[in-house]
Amino acid sequence: MEPFIISQVSIGFSSWLDIVGDRLLPALPGFGGQIKDGVLHARFLPKIIVATAFGEINGVVTERIENLAKLFKTAKLPYVVKKDMQAYLITHSVFDIAMMSFLHSENKIIDKKTARKTARKITVTLKGYLRAIQKAGVSIDPPMLKMVLKFPNLFLDLFFTTWLRTKMVRDMMLPDYANNASNEVVQLSNDLMKFLSQNDIRSELHVQ
Repeated sequence: MEPFIISQVSIGFSSWLDIVGDRLLPALPGFGGQIKDGVLHARFLPKIIVATAFGEINGVVTERIENLAKLFKTAKLPYVVKKDMQAYLITHSVFDIAMMSFLHSENKIIDKKTARKTARKITVTLKGYLRAIQKAGVSIDPPMLKMVLKFPNLFLDLFFTTWLRTKMVRDMMLPDYANNASNEVVQLSNDLMKFLSQNDIRSELHVQ
């Protein structure tokens, strides 16, 4: 799962700056996975879907950003430099909440009927929270997620239904992974609701 910093970024970087000062460099790994029996089983997705993102809090491309980018390029790992990491991390948390919240309640393979119902919940949740963070002044990043708000629900339902039937999702629903993911999503959801409340944004969506 992603570093815990994601779950608190919606309320700013100040608490982290108090700890490490200007050494803080916000980032998000563009891969995932889990450790089983002491072995890391990593998943790398195509860059068009996700890449490791990093950037200075003020958006300036500093020398350390350039050096880090060179390391990723040399290692042939996908990366992207962001000018607004807070917006990127908030958007990512919304995506995680929508995609992960409905997977782990029973930890079993999803049949077709359940997949369709779950896909609609994901669609409604994702659109609802994307609209909410926009109202709070957050620029949706990556920008292609703005298109989600324009897509018909049926189109998104079909996409998520297909995704829910993949091996990746079956692996994500295994107890060890699912329990950790569930705890993180609860924290993400609570912090997002706090952020929206601080910005006087009311959302009818609240994932338990």
